[in-house]
Amino acid sequence: MSYLAEEAAEHNPILPIWQELVVGTIAFALLCFVLMKFVFPKMEETFKARVEAIEGGIQKAERAQAEANGLLEQYKLQLAEARTEAAKIRDEARADAEGIRSDVLAKAQEERDRIIAAGRESLAAERQTIIRELRSEVGTLAVNLAGKIVGESLEDEARRKGTVDRFLTDLQTTGAR
Repeated sequence: MSYLAEEAAEHNPILPIWQELVVGTIAFALLCFVLMKFVFPKMEETFKARVEAIEGGIQKAERAQAEANGLLEQYKLQLAEARTEAAKIRDEARADAEGIRSDVLAKAQEERDRIIAAGRESLAAERQTIIRELRSEVGTLAVNLAGKIVGESLEDEARRKGTVDRFLTDLQTTGAR
């Protein structure tokens, strides 16, 4: 040990020992060789794969975004078409309702006119019936009254009928003037 102690005492701490320099250089060279031969290529492959995955993800995201934008535009177009179709259907329904309303009003008016015409016909027929009954009654009363005034019997049917008809005709022509 004395030799080592002497050598340590003689050795300058600033200058390295040459044997350590050689061993350190060989170890460094061997480490660099192993890193360059095996580790760095693997790291490079990993980085490339990671970059490709990121770029692929970005491209995939861009494609998905473009597809989503396309679907959004398609949805907007379909929505606009649906709104247009709904407006068209609503307008057609309004037109149909107006047509149905017009038809119902026309049928109601026709029915009203028919009922009024039937009522008028019925009234005219009833009026004629009442006029005939009144003529007969007025004729009978007039003959009886005239018979009492004249003092003779006017029971002869043919004479009475002719007299009553003439009397009523004269009344109508006098009333029409």
